[in-house]
Amino acid sequence: MRAIINSKIILEDEVLEDSVIVYNDKIVDIVKSNEFENVKVDSIIDAKGNYVSAGFIDLHIHGSGGYDTMDATKEALNTISKTIIQNGVTSYLPTTMSMSKSDIKNALDNIRNTKITGGAKSVGVHLEGPFINPKYKGAQNEKYIINPDYEFIKNYLDIIRIITFAPEKDENFEFINKVKQHKNVVLSMGHTDATFEQAIEAIQNGVTYVTHAFNAMTGLHHRNPGVIGALFANDIYCELIADTIHVHKGIFQSFIDMNKKEKVILITDSMRAGCMKCGEYELGGQRVIVDEISARLEDNTLAGSILKLNDAVKNIRDNTKYKINDIINMVTVNPARAIGLYDEIGSIEKGKAADLVIFDENIKILTTIINGDTLYEVI
Repeated sequence: MRAIINSKIILEDEVLEDSVIVYNDKIVDIVKSNEFENVKVDSIIDAKGNYVSAGFIDLHIHGSGGYDTMDATKEALNTISKTIIQNGVTSYLPTTMSMSKSDIKNALDNIRNTKITGGAKSVGVHLEGPFINPKYKGAQNEKYIINPDYEFIKNYLDIIRIITFAPEKDENFEFINKVKQHKNVVLSMGHTDATFEQAIEAIQNGVTYVTHAFNAMTGLHHRNPGVIGALFANDIYCELIADTIHVHKGIFQSFIDMNKKEKVILITDSMRAGCMKCGEYELGGQRVIVDEISARLEDNTLAGSILKLNDAVKNIRDNTKYKINDIINMVTVNPARAIGLYDEIGSIEKGKAADLVIFDENIKILTTIINGDTLYEVI
């Protein structure tokens, strides 16, 4: 067994001090410091007064470290996994995008068949596209966009955790009705031109999630509340890209207040240029220009992000009044609950995977532990 001492332990509802985490591949216990002398362990990590939380979970990430999910290679997934642990991510959903059916199937097959070692765990797939609305395609390639097609993805529903789609393109909600029979799959509105009424009806029929709120969807207007209005009117999960570019920092507080802190999930939507230098990259076969803060197509459309998940946490911490445990829940508890994995990951509790991160007051990641193994450490 191993232990982490001298830390501030972030739990769902509180921050513990003067306690020790004992773990092997799973969390064994949390004991008071004055009781730890009676616990026999093989090694100790001294957190030196820094924070410890459950490992971060990114439910929407296309790539990082120069690779993309759509590269459909084992090298790509392993590099992404090994890159994002430096941002505190211990579990993630490799995310696809609108490309040819064969390209998408190749990516899905690769995710299913790749055994990741030494990096963040792939816990399924986020299928973003091709079932979206061309009007709000964002950086998705319009020539590959199609209407929701259950037959196309039915053989992959064992690994798909989230499907982003435009509900107004789903005639008579046939797609929703078929997919919702698979309890492990989350139906999410995104890249959509749905009206408030259409969005409400989609939620009533089985949609429980909204992809990167505000971006690539009908906005909030006092006469036409759109998808955002429907989100505020219902108790469903939603993603937020808190890079201060996709969504202005001035709205972070009110958005989380309106949508409930228990339902907001911070994601990166990072593309292959994440953790890389500025320059020219590729996304879905399209040229992307990356500077110090953003990734954009040649027509200036935002093309995903280069956000790191720990920076998203910092941006919310710096621009809202929420407590640190409430914010950490947005990258741990909330995403784990949203995709039905809260019994396994997402919080520091006995019996859960020992996925842990140590970070300082600036949310700089110092140590990342996955299944009890220290995979990243700042010396």
